[in-house]
Amino acid sequence: MKDAIPSLKGHRPAKKALPLRHVVAALIVRAAGQEREVLICQRRADQPMSLKWEFPGGKVETGETAEQALARELNEELGITATIGTRAAHLRHRYRNGGVIDLQFFKVDEFTGGLDNRIFNDVRWVALTALPGYDFLAADLDLIQDLAAGKLL
Repeated sequence: MKDAIPSLKGHRPAKKALPLRHVVAALIVRAAGQEREVLICQRRADQPMSLKWEFPGGKVETGETAEQALARELNEELGITATIGTRAAHLRHRYRNGGVIDLQFFKVDEFTGGLDNRIFNDVRWVALTALPGYDFLAADLDLIQDLAAGKLL
């Protein structure tokens, strides 16, 4: 007698694991009277996670250090040559789709060149205390709270 074939009803195949992506972002800071401001950028409507706010930066390419990648990304996105400072935060975030990013934030106090918005819907300087009022990417939310509370910079 043959064994019964188990039913697949209600069974979902396992999702394929997405690769870990290494990402860098800049906390470009300037003094604004008694407060400090940071540069934030809004994704375009035609991009994934459209119109969400984020910090400028991007993917680390093979053979690059995090600092090299960030300098390259800032030049590509904003047309600036930045002096990459110390790492302010490092985290891992898992998105609902299963994707995982390893995200490093670096402080940038100095850059040359005028800010030229090359890829974003909007770019603006925002007081650190006002950051929670913007709709940021999920990966940035804990950092936003710490920045607004004056814990990181």
